[in-house]
Amino acid sequence: MKTTGVVRKIDDLGRIVIPKEIRRTLKIRDGESLEIFVDKEMIALKKYSTMEDLQEVTRKLLDAISNTTSKNIFVTDRDKVIAGSGELKKKFLNQPISTYLEEVLKDCENIVSKERRRVALLADIEAEYSYAVCPILAEGGAIGLVLILSMDRTITEEDFAMISIVAQFLAKYVED
Repeated sequence: MKTTGVVRKIDDLGRIVIPKEIRRTLKIRDGESLEIFVDKEMIALKKYSTMEDLQEVTRKLLDAISNTTSKNIFVTDRDKVIAGSGELKKKFLNQPISTYLEEVLKDCENIVSKERRRVALLADIEAEYSYAVCPILAEGGAIGLVLILSMDRTITEEDFAMISIVAQFLAKYVED
């Protein structure tokens, strides 16, 4: 663990302020949850992701879909791709999402681009895809995204319906 050189006092309610620069660098948003870890005399904070609890269920769900279809389907949390299926799985898995997808998350919107176009879905990587994106809506907002993409064919209504079902299933799983 590296030091930041920042020192903060604890106020009379036991609170500390995480500097804005650190929150921006780690993409910690207002109202976001942090998980607290203790090791001897050290306290560590980690961004809490509800989606991390879902990783195993998400992997099994996408594996089942992959056994039936060869589609490239990915599930993200607010920061990175946490599960995937299809030929692009190795390229996408655990990669940070692009600022474009961060905006889609923030706006909680469905996107369908049936025809191929150049877009950055991963941070700093642009390529031509036809794609659809569906937010996973739980806990009062978007906690992640489900994407389907293709490099050689158009996205169909059935493709979008499939990722909508995955997003709704994961949202229901989180809320239960």
